[in-house]
Amino acid sequence: MKLLTATDRYIARLVFVPMLSVFVLAASLLILDKMLKLFDFVATEGGPVSVVFKMLANLLPEYASLAIPLGLMLGILFAFRKLATSSELDVMRAVGLSYTRLLRVPYMFAIALAALNLLIVSYVQPLSRYYYEQLQFELRSGALGASIKVGEFNSLQDRTALRVDSSRDEGRDLRGIFARIQTENGQVMVISAREGRFFANRESPDTVILRLTDGQIVQDGPGIASPRVLTFASHDLPIDLPRIEQFRRRGDADQEYFLPELLQIGWNDRYSEEMRNQSRASLNYRLVEVVMMFLLPLLAVALAVPPKRSTSALGVFLSIVLVVAYHKVNQYGQDVARLGRIDPVLALWGPFVAFAALIVWMYWRIAYVPGGQPIGALETVFAKIGKGVRRLFERKRLPNEPAQKGNEDSAHAV
Repeated sequence: MKLLTATDRYIARLVFVPMLSVFVLAASLLILDKMLKLFDFVATEGGPVSVVFKMLANLLPEYASLAIPLGLMLGILFAFRKLATSSELDVMRAVGLSYTRLLRVPYMFAIALAALNLLIVSYVQPLSRYYYEQLQFELRSGALGASIKVGEFNSLQDRTALRVDSSRDEGRDLRGIFARIQTENGQVMVISAREGRFFANRESPDTVILRLTDGQIVQDGPGIASPRVLTFASHDLPIDLPRIEQFRRRGDADQEYFLPELLQIGWNDRYSEEMRNQSRASLNYRLVEVVMMFLLPLLAVALAVPPKRSTSALGVFLSIVLVVAYHKVNQYGQDVARLGRIDPVLALWGPFVAFAALIVWMYWRIAYVPGGQPIGALETVFAKIGKGVRRLFERKRLPNEPAQKGNEDSAHAV
């Protein structure tokens, strides 16, 4: 017997295209939502725009671990829904192909994507999360060459304040400059200039030169009888760069540990109880999210087949609600288990067992009960609500308005 028949290849084509489309769409929506926040954060910190795309690239593994299960389930659901609404599924069932046999190809996709997702949550996602936090730290500390904030007073040193009206060339070319410098002996210099530009100092890498053009210097302080005013065409102002602290090592947060590291920490008495709880909660959360992917093909088939002579899309809506709600329940269980209020196995695998029992029951209804519909009652209620809404928005006939005749009566009259 062939491993993949023509029917299997046909189902594979039906599953692959919507699965890939949903994955790209879900990942894009998550990225766009985060992109707006990152642009605002980078603009507030005065960093270069390129940092935004680096941070988004480090968030891709985290978003992929969410989009892969959703794409798998909706890809299978749309494929079987197309087979059901076009009556192809009835023909396959009539020639002896059961639902379990038809799920051979979907489970091949599920096994491959579950292995990929396990690799992501075990190694790729913790590492990318660490690099994301590192970029945030370097952006706040100025290690990425953050530009001067426009319209605000920027503290470059303990005794130096700088304000600019406009900035060009990623913060290197400044316009409308006002600076106030206080020396160690108490003297104060107030500098105003039309424009300025930063230059590197080859002799001292920890110092940059701000070359000012067309401005004035007002000097005052102890020992100066009257303020001194100096007009200049060009003036070099040395500015010492602040010392940049080193970023912490990977592993200060449980999200940054690899899966084997979580196993080592979770049951090791050398670590604190709080750290062991966090490690066990993170470990069980990652595993339960991957194991749930093996039940998604059953859920997709159970919700994909609408009642006979119906094209209701209630199953599509309900499948998204169930998967998202289950993911949020897992997140809540992880948070509670981190605090040590409940055992991580009970907090995360308890909802999994309940959800798995519901999915198995729904699949048994659609696959082994003649005419069975797992959400038949919901379909009936949804149909009644739809009729009520349509009746509410229908145009009411006026009292003296004659009733409209059907097309057949009009054609017969002609």
